[in-house]
Amino acid sequence: MQAPKTQYADSNGVSIAYQDIGAGDVTLVIVPGAVSNVEVMWSEPIFYRLVKNFTRFARVIFFDKRGTGCSDPVVAPPTLDERVDDIKAVMDAAGVERAFVEGLSEGGPMAMLFAATYPERVQGLLLYGTFPKMEAPGEPELSLESVELFSDAADHWGEGRSVHLFAPQVAHDPIQRRMWAVWERTGSSPGMVRKLVASVRTMDVRPILPSISVPTLVLHCTDDKIPIEGARYIAEKIPDARMFEVPGGSHVPYEPEIVDQLSGAVEEFVLGSRHRPDPERALASVLFTDIVGSTERAAESGDRRWRVQLEEHDELVRDVLGRYRGRAIKTLGDGFLATFDGPARAVQCARELVDEVARLGLSIRAGIHTGEVEIIGEDIGGMAVNLAARVSALAGPGEVLVTSTVKDLVIGSDLQFAGRGRHTLKGVPGEWQLLAAVGQEAPIRAEPLPTTMRAETVTGRAMDAMAVKMPRLARTGARLSRRVATARR
Repeated sequence: MQAPKTQYADSNGVSIAYQDIGAGDVTLVIVPGAVSNVEVMWSEPIFYRLVKNFTRFARVIFFDKRGTGCSDPVVAPPTLDERVDDIKAVMDAAGVERAFVEGLSEGGPMAMLFAATYPERVQGLLLYGTFPKMEAPGEPELSLESVELFSDAADHWGEGRSVHLFAPQVAHDPIQRRMWAVWERTGSSPGMVRKLVASVRTMDVRPILPSISVPTLVLHCTDDKIPIEGARYIAEKIPDARMFEVPGGSHVPYEPEIVDQLSGAVEEFVLGSRHRPDPERALASVLFTDIVGSTERAAESGDRRWRVQLEEHDELVRDVLGRYRGRAIKTLGDGFLATFDGPARAVQCARELVDEVARLGLSIRAGIHTGEVEIIGEDIGGMAVNLAARVSALAGPGEVLVTSTVKDLVIGSDLQFAGRGRHTLKGVPGEWQLLAAVGQEAPIRAEPLPTTMRAETVTGRAMDAMAVKMPRLARTGARLSRRVATARR
């Protein structure tokens, strides 16, 4: 899926930047939160996944509010009425008479006012992570707990501090903080953000909620720093509104499974049903390892000593995987499941693991296959995974066993193999030629992707440039950063 070109709608003399993608029978207009940038947003994997899910069933239109992103700058913060005009202008420019309108976060109040003012243009109203009023002294349960945190982020705009409010689960990751800093700087200027915060604090849509007559779905994550009580209040006051609560999560849900839950609820609301999404698939070299005779060694060593040895083993394996750009998917008691973006790196990594683990007085076996895997959140599945597991089970102590697919893909490298015959693998169709990696081939290590970020490094500046000019590469970098950080925690 490629990012569409940015277009402009005229809203009483102000140019509103918007993008239009997909060709479903229904149209979904997304009203953004506090700030946005329709072009930089494509560098964020979560946004990409959300839009990809939506375009399976709808034409999707999203825009930058005046004063933010690629839209015209303005001197004063816009009024709620002016923001409502912006939604109407975008729909007119895109030739959309009626649409489902989804308000995200601070975009919720303007979406609610638009639905109340122009019900004939709204097929349904969707509200995510929003609130009726930021500060409600008479109803303290509706007040945002993190007003001070939001104000602090505004005072230090461009440093990425808003990540602590909107996505605390990735705030520890220096690459993610840097990406958030880029998002802040390209979303709005510091002065405009401070004005927007002051403006949002005065918004109060509680009086109009009973007058909203269109079908409404309110979505919210229970751990969002925007209190869920505000969302429940909205669902209670809008006639016949429905509430969809997702356990856990955050304001920006970085967990793919939560994104899928939310987009699935939207699809069901819009169409009346939802389809099971096709699993995301990718080509990968899959490595399985396990310690030979682990049960016997545990009995000989005793629980405490064996636990220490396992911890040393796991630390060593993660270190070697990192040197070859391997991704540790999960541990399997006494072994690992890992993936690589190249079969040669997988083989060389496995060879080094055999040697390094031997220094701990342990022996491992390893199996490798390259094929298409299903990406299931942070896990993987599919026939390629099953095949690699079967190959690993047939390897001898200290042996790295691979399929002929791997051998064929590394032709031209210095890697050498010895035939181990044809085998029928349980649960896998056909016969498979297996080979053992042998010889003293030259190392083909790849430098690991960065897991720490020093200020103003070349890598940091490259991430900034990618976010703006190469969103696809930036998405890949962000995904890998999260996976590496998760594996090391």
